[in-house]
Amino acid sequence: MAYHTRSNSFPSRPHPLIQEVDEHLRRLRSSKATSTSSSSISNRLNSLQDLLDCVDRLLQLQGTQQALAQKQQQKWANELLDGSLHLLDICSTAKDALSQTKESVQDLQSLIQRNRGDETGFTSVVRKYLSSRKIVKKSIHKAMGNLKGMEKKFPLSSTNKDQQTITIVSKLRDVEAVTVTVIESVLAFISGPKSKPRNWSLVSKIVQSKRIACDEEEIVNEFAEVDAALKSLKSAENSQNQLKNLELCIQDQEEGIECLFRQMINTRVSLLNILSH
Repeated sequence: MAYHTRSNSFPSRPHPLIQEVDEHLRRLRSSKATSTSSSSISNRLNSLQDLLDCVDRLLQLQGTQQALAQKQQQKWANELLDGSLHLLDICSTAKDALSQTKESVQDLQSLIQRNRGDETGFTSVVRKYLSSRKIVKKSIHKAMGNLKGMEKKFPLSSTNKDQQTITIVSKLRDVEAVTVTVIESVLAFISGPKSKPRNWSLVSKIVQSKRIACDEEEIVNEFAEVDAALKSLKSAENSQNQLKNLELCIQDQEEGIECLFRQMINTRVSLLNILSH
């Protein structure tokens, strides 16, 4: 990867890219309080992509490269590199979960069409779908548990004379933490609530009350809706709309996750290039 150097060092005041990173971080942190609907998840993924694009530009600065390439700062640089690998792994989990669920949804839709009126066949297909969902949720639960190990960091000594390096590493750690939070919200959305109502009428009432309570954003978890609907419905007649909505939701999330994954690869490549010089 070619370097596009813009300055030999950081000025005495924060570099504009540092300030830009701070602004992106502020926006993403403030979005933590919003509901985890499909639209809010998509918005956060887009904002995270903008943040990582800014980070990659920051990593192209000669001042950043010189700071991270110092031998005495090797442990911090390696820590960031390890973190980038963990982030790619957890992002892959989200990609796989979406892909597997979409495949199950499409299979379910196809089989419902072919076996319309066959209640026995419908029950068998639903069981297969719900079994697939259990596998997805188990994978997500394991992945989220593995994220806990990323919390351990080498201390950033305030007495270190190289304040520039400390600032850069600290900022990149903040980016990593926010990235983890966003991907966790995606995984939690795919997994759905831990406890769900047993009948669809109750789900509908809850969803409707939430829609009324929140004028700015529609709070709907398409994954949870389909799970609850398929567990309670006695026929396929009323499941088609939920399945179609879920398929569209998955397609939207897949696009965001795929773009994020490519951006995270770019960031990791930039870090590898810095450490190899």
